Amino acid sequence: MDQAKERPVPHHVDEYEKLSDEEVRELLERSHNGDAEARERLIVHNQRLVWAVVQRFLGRGYEAEDLFQIGCIGLMKAVDKFDLSYDVKFSTYAVPMIIGEIQRFLRDDSTVKVSRSLKETAKQIRHVRDRLAKELGRQPHITEIAEAMGMEPSEIVFAQEALRAPASIHETVYENDGDPIYLMDQIADEETEGKFDKVELHEIIGRLPERERFIVYMRFFRDKTQSDVARVLGISQVQVSRLEKRILQQIRQELE
Repeated sequence: MDQAKERPVPHHVDEYEKLSDEEVRELLERSHNGDAEARERLIVHNQRLVWAVVQRFLGRGYEAEDLFQIGCIGLMKAVDKFDLSYDVKFSTYAVPMIIGEIQRFLRDDSTVKVSRSLKETAKQIRHVRDRLAKELGRQPHITEIAEAMGMEPSEIVFAQEALRAPASIHETVYENDGDPIYLMDQIADEETEGKFDKVELHEIIGRLPERERFIVYMRFFRDKTQSDVARVLGISQVQVSRLEKRILQQIRQELE
């Protein structure tokens, strides 16, 4: 238990020096004026805050790196929402935002009951996936992971979903106007409907670039609005809408 609480700072976090208060305020001002480079620098140089918060939530059945990624969403929100007129340090404002983001994730995910053996399977999948990625020079397909582990592709998908996705692509998601839709409905048409399964869809999503996978995850697995995603990514709702349409079109084409 003590070992979990004393997890060392990862290299990708430790390599960035701490910014002075003056540097932080200058970068915040530039970021709020649309300087994407300043925003990125603020985020990477303040990842230590996220890692410090993550230590409080270890030992709950989640990988530290997964919680770190969720915490970074809170950090990005803090960068975008911090008011320079506040008479407080940025870190004082950011830490509660990071904590809140992780707490929301844990609360939303709490309905997923995962057995100890399934968690162990998911951990093995992670190791095999990383090993294959190094050997192949790319992210492996689910079928390749399944073959390496002597499992069915559907078992790989189930284990990954159980830990990372509280919703299913077959469950209802909602647009802003409340009309129920399904991810399958979004990508299926008369020609492709019925010609693919869940495993194939997950393989295609897994091959998307990181930002596009994030959009699919937030929109269709976390039931977030386009505006929510836009705020996290620091782009407009219109841009998210265009990206989403392009992503769905790409998935549809690969399924044909």
